[in-house]
Amino acid sequence: MAASGDQSGGALTYLELEDVGPAPRLQFEPSKRINLITGDNGLGKTFILECSWWALTGQWVGLPAYPRADAERPRITFQMEGSRKISSQYDFSSQSWLTGPSKKASRPTIPGLLLYARVDGSFAVWDPAKRALPFVKSILVDTPADAQVFSQEEVWEGKRDEANRSKPVINGLIHDWVTWQYNPQRFPFETFKRVLSALSENQDLPLKPGEPVRLPFDTREIPTLEMPYGTVPIVHAAAGMRRILSLAYLIVWAWHEHKTQSELARQEPQHHMMILVDEIESHLHPRWQQLILPALAEVYRELSADLDVQYLIATHSPIVMASVEPIYQEETDKLFQLDLTHNNRVELKEQEFVRYGGVDIWLNDVFKVGSRNLEAEKMIEQAKQLQLAEQPDPKQVQEVSDQLRKMLGANDEFWPRWTYFASQHGVET
Repeated sequence: MAASGDQSGGALTYLELEDVGPAPRLQFEPSKRINLITGDNGLGKTFILECSWWALTGQWVGLPAYPRADAERPRITFQMEGSRKISSQYDFSSQSWLTGPSKKASRPTIPGLLLYARVDGSFAVWDPAKRALPFVKSILVDTPADAQVFSQEEVWEGKRDEANRSKPVINGLIHDWVTWQYNPQRFPFETFKRVLSALSENQDLPLKPGEPVRLPFDTREIPTLEMPYGTVPIVHAAAGMRRILSLAYLIVWAWHEHKTQSELARQEPQHHMMILVDEIESHLHPRWQQLILPALAEVYRELSADLDVQYLIATHSPIVMASVEPIYQEETDKLFQLDLTHNNRVELKEQEFVRYGGVDIWLNDVFKVGSRNLEAEKMIEQAKQLQLAEQPDPKQVQEVSDQLRKMLGANDEFWPRWTYFASQHGVET
């Protein structure tokens, strides 16, 4: 089997946004394995993922990035491992992003398989094995699409080619699951089961396929899951479970399609894969949030022994952040945080990854949110101010003690500090 082109690159190593997005300038230098991006809503986590996808593929999944109102020279600069930096400038006359002075300019794209799980439940897949010209792509947004974008419904129900309605682009989770299950020697059903198990919330009770069933007013066989309380058709699964089912299916489907198309083209499958996930915690129970990213970081082993995967993960879950502590490696992983400066400018900064050992500390130190309810935090702040007073009024101390008793649990860590202070002023807590 022939080689499929340059296999030396793969990872995104640099992305710079100038006069586009939430800030006049953002610089993003991801590491080669896990990259966590966090920050408040509206500061640009999704925007960085969207621009990263465009840098890798030359295509926008949704609407193209548009320059800031005060933009003078809007530009996106990017670099893949093993290649040169490329700068793309926005052309106002054609309303498109161009490389170089000519609209016909071309640039290389990533030699690897890409999967992007968007927060709305849609997915995008880019497969170099399905390209007519494997590693050259015009940067114009109106060129023929190589990326396959599937809505949440299309992931499950399938999608047909716009030009040839008889030709499926993807059969969909429901169809493929049953097909794979009935013919596991030919299709990757065993791999799918292992991936599904790896991404499960409870490793003692992993997601396990049951026998397909028929449902009223539906001519199809519907896949099922064996749950502790009985067999459940997947169309009745909860939102969090549906997202995990979709993610597991797309990972296996994309890799199986890539291997099949590579074999048909007499090429070696790629050794590079990139997975982008926006709000990885979406719809997931806290226990599942503890497991999902470490599981995702290992699931590629179920696909191929020599596969390298780079992850771009946007999250604002302290549980997800804490879950990375056991697997985080300084030489391959990075943490980035978007924040507002004192003059209300958005900045993206690489942060030192600290193993705090507790979700509440991530909540306090990284997300700047107290682990108690908001009213309790306000009352504790009032108590602290009273402690700093030169001559605290015992009546006020009593009033604050009464309020604290209503709002704090008996084992709250603030009690020892307050109890000593209150007793010094004649108040029993």
